Amino acid sequence: MKQPVEGEVDARLAARLAELRGERGWSLGELAERSGVSRSTLSRAERAEISPTAALLNRLCHVYGRTMSRLLSEVEAQAGPVPLVRAGEQGVWEDRASGFVRRSVSPPHPALRGELVEGRLAPGADLAYDRPPVPGLEQHIWVLEGALAVTVQEVEHRLDTGDCLRLRVWGPTRFRCTGDRETRYVLAVVLP
Repeated sequence: MKQPVEGEVDARLAARLAELRGERGWSLGELAERSGVSRSTLSRAERAEISPTAALLNRLCHVYGRTMSRLLSEVEAQAGPVPLVRAGEQGVWEDRASGFVRRSVSPPHPALRGELVEGRLAPGADLAYDRPPVPGLEQHIWVLEGALAVTVQEVEHRLDTGDCLRLRVWGPTRFRCTGDRETRYVLAVVLP
């Protein structure tokens, strides 16, 4: 039996994913080949029968050549680029399966290369990406509260409150909340 998906963002995200595939003239099979995601999962995501995980969205962002922030800003109800987004109006997306909550802090703008994202990981949350959404993406990870382990190119970096890690992403990455309380961090992303 189909479970209802909560929230308008999930429905708009599903429609945007279907639209992106349609713009390229790809079948579900072609997208499955390019992304490594099964046709059935893609179909269910495009019909809002499931809420995509962060890992699934990351794979699709890679195929479509956009960051997750850009994709999520495309589904938010805004009439175009704005210079200011109040805290209560910032887009929030949750990957319920992994315990990850993502807030798009920067006002969305398709022509700018940098953006700020707030991430929150529940205790024990483990978030793995098999590839960057855009190869060579520059990231700065600044931990505001808690403890975070970030694995890049098979090297684990342990960060505590106040620590900042700067890197370029070419391959798999992993974010793990290593403490017994939520980890909150700022992710600054700069397109190459």
